[in-house]
Amino acid sequence: MPRCPRHGGILSESAPRHPRARRAARAAVLGLAGALALGACDSGAIGNSGPGSNGQSFVSGSPGTTVYDGHSGPVAPRVTGTLLSGSKFTLAAERGHVVVMNFWGSWCTPCRAEAPLLSRLAQHFTPNGVRFLGVDIRDSPATAEAFQRDFHIGYPSLNDPGDEIALAFRDTVPPAGIPTTLVIGRDGRIAARVIGEVSYPGLRGLISKALAQPA
Repeated sequence: MPRCPRHGGILSESAPRHPRARRAARAAVLGLAGALALGACDSGAIGNSGPGSNGQSFVSGSPGTTVYDGHSGPVAPRVTGTLLSGSKFTLAAERGHVVVMNFWGSWCTPCRAEAPLLSRLAQHFTPNGVRFLGVDIRDSPATAEAFQRDFHIGYPSLNDPGDEIALAFRDTVPPAGIPTTLVIGRDGRIAARVIGEVSYPGLRGLISKALAQPA
């Protein structure tokens, strides 16, 4: 039984024997494999990427920014959890403050790229009463803490190894990829969402706009 010259697999007796037919069949198989791979990238949620992936692309959804005018944004869900420090956290306790919530993972390349910008923005806006909060996806606490030390992240992060906090936003503004950053207004409504790596001027403008809104 003949061998496939590229893959070393066994060709069935029914496979095309003419070289042109074999090339056409191989192209069709490769095209189907590519389509399936693209479908897998587009069809899932946060769970499609993790420490075992290359971290080079977004999990799903299209990178970009969504801004809600005035008080039209969806209400942020009730979020409670444990910080990497071990302390308990409740998002409702931050009502009255603008909150910047960043979903990240140490295994995520764009997360590493944007981390220094988030650290600088936190230093700039914390004196204005803005609260920064990370949500660490699918990491061990030790790996996440090392990430925070390496990038001088001074604000806290929730430990979310099972995506429970991320999935709490599914019915409001789902963080469709990692990283995703939400700006939550003083009234507890989501003012903006950034899917993908943030820019310093872009996120600074979104935070400033949220600060300008009355509670």
